Amino acid sequence: MEFAFVAPLLFMLLVGMFWFARAYNTYETITRAAREGARFAVAPNCASCGNQLPSDAEVQSVIAASLQASALDPKRTNPNPITISRTTITGSGGGPPDIDVSVSFTYPFQFYVPFTSATLTSVNIPTTVHMRQEQ
Repeated sequence: MEFAFVAPLLFMLLVGMFWFARAYNTYETITRAAREGARFAVAPNCASCGNQLPSDAEVQSVIAASLQASALDPKRTNPNPITISRTTITGSGGGPPDIDVSVSFTYPFQFYVPFTSATLTSVNIPTTVHMRQEQ
């Protein structure tokens, strides 16, 4: 009799822990993808071509490839586009300027109820990564 009362609560607790762990895994995955994009955005292409920084489209393709490698769909970031901003920071010593890159986007995560076709709420998981190229 006691087990009949406790089993549904225990099952709900286990399912809740599973879905929150999955949401945290998704957060870590999109943060790693944003970090890969920011690292790529601050790295110059080549010294022989004038050390040009990659374009936003190239950075977005690196982020998409990183998301695909982790079995996440990069097309789901389209309602909330990937934002790439670059800021030039001039130093006080007269040296070359530093470049600060910020990559941010959100990824939707859908909670499901197991053994049913019902879905709970969808949560947009945000991430922002800053990286600086120091000259």
